[in-house]
Amino acid sequence: MEKSVFRFKQFSVAHDKCAMKVNTDGVLLGAWKDVSEARRILDVGTGTGVIALMMAQKNAVAEIHAIDIDKDAYLQARKNFENSVWSNRLTSIHSSLQDFNPELKYDVIISNPPYFIDDFKTASYRRNVAKHTVALSYEELLSGISRLLGENGKALVVLPVFNFATFQEIAGENNLFITEMLEVTAVAGKVPYLLLLQLEHAEKEILKSSLTIQNSKENFTDEYKKLTKDFYLKF
Repeated sequence: MEKSVFRFKQFSVAHDKCAMKVNTDGVLLGAWKDVSEARRILDVGTGTGVIALMMAQKNAVAEIHAIDIDKDAYLQARKNFENSVWSNRLTSIHSSLQDFNPELKYDVIISNPPYFIDDFKTASYRRNVAKHTVALSYEELLSGISRLLGENGKALVVLPVFNFATFQEIAGENNLFITEMLEVTAVAGKVPYLLLLQLEHAEKEILKSSLTIQNSKENFTDEYKKLTKDFYLKF
């Protein structure tokens, strides 16, 4: 399997050992859409701040807020922001989405939310918070997005295929509609396992596309490299 090194403009981190954990889902979500027109961006559940940093690299002027309920994650994101070339535009905030009440709404809200709704949970509370809807259910996530997203704003999220129907139903209940969908396949020949979704307040026809991460030899595909090339030091 190909090895890769994730990067930002003035520092880079390896996949296998770094303070900033980088996963394919987050990389895909951060790289997916053009956010250059946004002036205010919110990253919900920022973790170590990778997606917020990607937003800063893609957008030269936006004010970016990154919130996380976990104190250690908030502190690590703050440190990573301070060490970046975009520290004047990035703010790490220790808050849940439910309690977050900024003065202004956002042009873009982006989130890699908890994956599993009713699956078996581990003994680790922190791991449960990260992967299960313990601290942020889909209802709470979508209600928060609806509340904080500007009239013409866009929300970007990633979730597993098996949660799509539930997520879409809850989104509709919060006056949010899926307007774009990217189906992601891990390896050529397999079925899609992941969805990248764009949501807006206005209902439109859903624009669908697909992407495969690795070919049959487990090397990154050209389409994956093209999408994420600005964030990798090497493939």
